[in-house]
Amino acid sequence: VQLVESGGGLAQPGGSLRLSCVGSGFTFDRWSMSWYRQAPGKERELVALSGTGGASASYADSVEGRFTISRDNAKNTVYLQMDNLQIEDTATYYCKAGGGPYASWGQGTQVTVSS
Repeated sequence: VQLVESGGGLAQPGGSLRLSCVGSGFTFDRWSMSWYRQAPGKERELVALSGTGGASASYADSVEGRFTISRDNAKNTVYLQMDNLQIEDTATYYCKAGGGPYASWGQGTQVTVSS
């Protein structure tokens, strides 16, 4: 299993970024896909989850209404559209495939929100 994230960078408060995560080595549409983030000195936290096949989505309260998770199973890709970014969204964002002890993680992409 391999996951490769992209799309991070610098954004101003109120701005937008879209993260992408391309998966390989597994049957993409049969796995749940999620985005986590970890800020310096803080624990890694779940941001958004897309259920198997993309039939459902859930979000952390802190990003509800601002972030949208979506997936293109034909491209083995999951996205995280981040709108109205806030300074507190600054973190390294990780893509995860599956859950439990068999989950796989990407290498992370840095998102910095600063004026």
